[in-house]
Amino acid sequence: MNDGVLHSVSVSAIVVRPEDGKVLVIQRADDERWVPPGGVLELVETPEQCAVREVREETGVEVRPLRLTGVYKNMKLGVVSLGLLCEPIGGQARPSDEALSVAWLAPEEAIRTAPEARGIRIADALSDDGPFIRVHDGTHLLASSAGGDFG
Repeated sequence: MNDGVLHSVSVSAIVVRPEDGKVLVIQRADDERWVPPGGVLELVETPEQCAVREVREETGVEVRPLRLTGVYKNMKLGVVSLGLLCEPIGGQARPSDEALSVAWLAPEEAIRTAPEARGIRIADALSDDGPFIRVHDGTHLLASSAGGDFG
């Protein structure tokens, strides 16, 4: 039994610029970690709508979601996050209340700068395999993580 405890669902938007392959990342205002933009999926929106809204709110960039790249569960908090590969279609990158800083980084730098549990979302989005299913503790992947194509 779960004693009434429910999961929370969020979306991580992996935004890749087609002209140079750089990835959009934010420095979060709450913990100062560098991560892809994203946030909690509201009851009235689709995952794609959530990705568009969160990226716009956090960075000022307008995006088009392209495909699901992974499902990630934070085992400590019960948060399930859907990774979506997105392409930018407009707007200008700028900081916000939720993002101290916004940057377009080379994929390797974005992966290296982010906590492991967030960097893997970037790597997964750039992979031709997948979507992936992974579990983590909020920072690190857990040993039972499995990848693979379930399509």
